[in-house]
Amino acid sequence: MTATPPVVPNIVPNIMDPGLIADPAGGYGQLRERAPVVRGTAPDGSPAWFVTRQADVRTVLSDPRFVNSARSVPGVEADSVRDKMIEQVGIPADIAHYFADSILDSDGEDHSRLRKLVSRAFTVRRVGALRPRVEEITAGLLDRMAGSAEPVDLVAGYAYPLPITVICELVGVAEEDRPAWHRWSTAMMRMQPGAIAPAAREMVDHVHEQIARRHAEPADDLLSALVQVQEEDGDRLSADELVTMVITLVIAGHETTAHLIGNATLALLTHPDQLALLRADPSRWPGAVHELMRWCGPVSIARMRYAAEDVELGGVTIRRGEIVQPVLVSANRDPREYPDADRLDVMRRPAGRGEGHVGFGHGFHYCLGAALARQEGEVALRALVERYPRLALASDELEWVQVPGMRRLARLPVRLR
Repeated sequence: MTATPPVVPNIVPNIMDPGLIADPAGGYGQLRERAPVVRGTAPDGSPAWFVTRQADVRTVLSDPRFVNSARSVPGVEADSVRDKMIEQVGIPADIAHYFADSILDSDGEDHSRLRKLVSRAFTVRRVGALRPRVEEITAGLLDRMAGSAEPVDLVAGYAYPLPITVICELVGVAEEDRPAWHRWSTAMMRMQPGAIAPAAREMVDHVHEQIARRHAEPADDLLSALVQVQEEDGDRLSADELVTMVITLVIAGHETTAHLIGNATLALLTHPDQLALLRADPSRWPGAVHELMRWCGPVSIARMRYAAEDVELGGVTIRRGEIVQPVLVSANRDPREYPDADRLDVMRRPAGRGEGHVGFGHGFHYCLGAALARQEGEVALRALVERYPRLALASDELEWVQVPGMRRLARLPVRLR
């Protein structure tokens, strides 16, 4: 017998709801306790199932019956909501495929093939070897801020420059091109009207130029390695896939980490008892970064999935082809998984194996750069509070980026003292 969806008065979640954008932990937390799997609306107004409890979210993220691309669902029209969204935000049609067909939107063998091509650059060993460079960049940024008597914007002056420098060096983006990448990715991630189309165009043109340069003059970077793969075997990596991969790596490689650093700094400054624990015992930092990712991670909702077949989940039937929105922010505060789940506790440790949270995703599409993001977060946060023991907020008025599915500070004014 097919289960009947729960009837919850006045609950029809809309990812574009200003209230859910402003307070995702509170809004989706209420939803989790009242209707853990409930029908709502996706960004373009299409029907979507919102999944809010951690056990169910983990299922959606790891069960092969849920896929990232509508093209992976038999009998379903290929045009997906994601394609429509790309059109709606203004990305030109002739370059839309560079943003709609990335490794993040692939499934099965295609996903495994693409992931294998870049995964070696993000192994724990490779990331560990990068640590001295991460520390060097961090120290340089702290030196640059030193001595300022006026409040500084920690997002613009510290949280962004660190990860974008690291990922650009790894991929092979020249220093003089990095401000442009920051501008392009900001326009894309904040969905700035009128700015997305030119940003997307400039980004694609720039990557084509860099690929042509690496064909002529290979360097010791990930871009050159990918160019070589494409030259040797176009079946392993097509020309279009190469462009898309570079765009995805650079944007994904700094945006989330930058906002993890910003959100985490705010969390620690507003929870001085937790910051005191870390000052007293710096060995707690690695575990603290996990807790901060759980408690204030910048991604509230994972990329939408599609049911590849009818699936029973949380007492309801999700039909083949229907959209599913896994809500990370509510899963990470699920009281079924965490005692006193709404409390920030840097001493918290997962009960079982693994991270104990889904801030970096879970399953097939677990964040490729998670180890690097954790390392950058640990190095940046520890160095900041050790260099400036009297670090404090310069204002109680905070400005958040109002983008669905994200919780990110537009700026974070602090006094270094």
